[in-house]
Amino acid sequence: MILRVNGVEFGYGDEPTIADIGFEAGEGDLVSIVGPNGVGKTTLLKCLNRVHRLSSGTVMVNGDDAMDLDRRELAKRFGYVPQRAHTSGSTVFEAVLLGRRPYVDWDVSERDLRLTGRVIRMLGLEGISQKHVDSISGGEYQLVQIARAIVQQPRVMLLDEPTSNLDLSNQHRIMGAISHIVRENGMCAVMTNHDLNLSLRYCNRFIMMKGGRIHAAGGREVINPGNIHEVYGLEVYVEEMNGIPLVIPK
Repeated sequence: MILRVNGVEFGYGDEPTIADIGFEAGEGDLVSIVGPNGVGKTTLLKCLNRVHRLSSGTVMVNGDDAMDLDRRELAKRFGYVPQRAHTSGSTVFEAVLLGRRPYVDWDVSERDLRLTGRVIRMLGLEGISQKHVDSISGGEYQLVQIARAIVQQPRVMLLDEPTSNLDLSNQHRIMGAISHIVRENGMCAVMTNHDLNLSLRYCNRFIMMKGGRIHAAGGREVINPGNIHEVYGLEVYVEEMNGIPLVIPK
């Protein structure tokens, strides 16, 4: 098991924002954290990556407590793609190459450059690789952030709404790329996503959050009409199409 989360709690004041959070993720797992706005999905990702210090609980990655790792080692274990970030003044190629920073001492190696070029081509960014990031669209910049996390070669990818600024074609390109990279390299990914149907197509594990706690967790079977009504207050049908569940509001 790559990632083990047990009893995680975090809050800004006396009341916890998230509490009693526990789950595991192994090689090839794509875990989707779903739920309404304000239930703590992004907060949970930031706790896993030590952006927030836990009030209690543990986050273990490859058997090591994430709270005990130095910053460089932490960056080798977790690749984090936030909803908003900015790398001004650099080209797309340079922004992606920054993902190699945990491995670089003085000089960038040929391997670093080759890997960066390969990921840029894989995500279809070669046409803008020499453009400055200030001049590209929001959707293109989202692709750049994800490319940088892939180049980092972490054990766990943490992605906060990775498809939020992308059109339909790029949503599936990104999710397909994440799925392929995770499974080919023995990694795992934990992401937040508001699109249940997109998650159902690509993810194999689900965490449904309500009120800062886990309401339900498991495989696709937890994305059912009962849980969706309790978490979102919405009546839905869940039908199967080509072997994949499809959520349809009534």
